[in-house]
Amino acid sequence: MAEALMLMLYQFARTWGNPNLSHFCCKTETYLRMAGIEYDIKTTLPLFAPKGKLPYIEDGDLKLADSRFIIRHFKTRYKDLDQDLTSAEAALSLAMQRLIEEHLFWVTMYSRWQYTDANWQVNKKAIFGVLPPGIRDVVASIYRYKINQQIYGHGTGRHKPNEIFELGMLDVDALAACLGEKRYFLGDQPTTLDASAFGFLINTLGCPIESPLKEHALSKDNLRNYVDRIKAEYYPDLQ
Repeated sequence: MAEALMLMLYQFARTWGNPNLSHFCCKTETYLRMAGIEYDIKTTLPLFAPKGKLPYIEDGDLKLADSRFIIRHFKTRYKDLDQDLTSAEAALSLAMQRLIEEHLFWVTMYSRWQYTDANWQVNKKAIFGVLPPGIRDVVASIYRYKINQQIYGHGTGRHKPNEIFELGMLDVDALAACLGEKRYFLGDQPTTLDASAFGFLINTLGCPIESPLKEHALSKDNLRNYVDRIKAEYYPDLQ
């Protein structure tokens, strides 16, 4: 009998002592670990990925990109972490994920790709350091231009730095208020919202990218403790 193929997650290489420097890769892998789904990892870069972004998965004959569609597949085929949510909780989960992934994300991208040259150098080394020296700077410059155009097109890049971080801090405040003193965002069990929140929070307060947004996030004891707890529980191999 042929051996069953392992679900394969394609993402950036681990760096900074965190699961992944990509918010969405970290979200996807965290869902896998929270749901107890077996998988393997192959590291790659976005230029080799369908849709030109990471993560993507291969599950048998299926190749699927975008964390939202990937997690929908996990829910259908393996385990749905949200199956016990009420309709109101599901609505809150969706709204908070939109806040995290469609707004806070762009503030963190600005921090990495535009805010300071020091941040850019850290980001550049982490992402493109695997490339041969002869093409590393060229590829990094091309991607930086593309990302900066996206940040501007989203609208975030049209603001002044203090305005951008002010908007991001409001997102952090909302997350801190939503979490409160609970173990997970929606109670005692992890849900998709936790996979998303952890992926983005660890890539805000737990990485070597310095900004007023990071300082503000670190001032929230419950968010800081939440990130430490999730990492210790689901990524003991990175401790």
